[in-house]
Amino acid sequence: MSFSKPKVEWASQSSCPLRPFFVHAYAPHSSHLVIHVTDIYDAWESRLSLSMLEDIRDNVGIGGSWTEFADYFITSLKSQDLKLVLEADSNSDGVSHAKLVAQKSKGMPLITIPLTKLVDSTAMEVKLNFCSSLFDAFKIKSMECSLVKEREHSAQTNILAAEKERNETIQLEQRKKFQKVSDSENGVSTDGLQNSPDKQAARNTGSTKVKNRAMPAYRRHYPENKKNDPITPAITEFPTIKLGTRALKHTTTELAV
Repeated sequence: MSFSKPKVEWASQSSCPLRPFFVHAYAPHSSHLVIHVTDIYDAWESRLSLSMLEDIRDNVGIGGSWTEFADYFITSLKSQDLKLVLEADSNSDGVSHAKLVAQKSKGMPLITIPLTKLVDSTAMEVKLNFCSSLFDAFKIKSMECSLVKEREHSAQTNILAAEKERNETIQLEQRKKFQKVSDSENGVSTDGLQNSPDKQAARNTGSTKVKNRAMPAYRRHYPENKKNDPITPAITEFPTIKLGTRALKHTTTELAV
């Protein structure tokens, strides 16, 4: 099923105004093709059987397979170069004859399809069928557009989610790298402070103070290991005198002269 809007023109010069027409082509059965042309006021029809399509194929001179010809025929009916040629009725303001001139593209073979004018209930039925089919086609097209938009939205959402995940991964890696560098710098800084000249000098000063600590006075004047020193004092221990329960030990020091 296909819809198209042909270019409308008069076969000969006419003062009658031209209204827009629409073409509806469909195959109710596999044995023939139906083409309806209407401007809602009037209706025209062409019913093409397989044998008639074969004749058109031979007249046009399109070779190849039957499938290739059918594709060429349908594409020609949808082409922007499709024309509806009308012949004015000399006895009225109406149209006496009409035909479609289809062409896939400029320079390609022309397909001429004669049309028969419909009247009364048959014409009304064609108009109603055209409107109903056009509405159904519109619904199908709308659903297809909605599905396409939904797929595009879903694809865009997936792209954004993937981009967000990638950015989060990059940020996490950067934070880990920054933390690692920061920890490394803190370690170097701590070691540097421990081994800095000021810290080292402070430790050396403390060590020197410990090494150069002054010796007690009694050890300076009376060394333990210098018994033969002529100025070493001699210590004389007197007998212990008991006074009651407490014993007093008197010691006097005599300097050897």
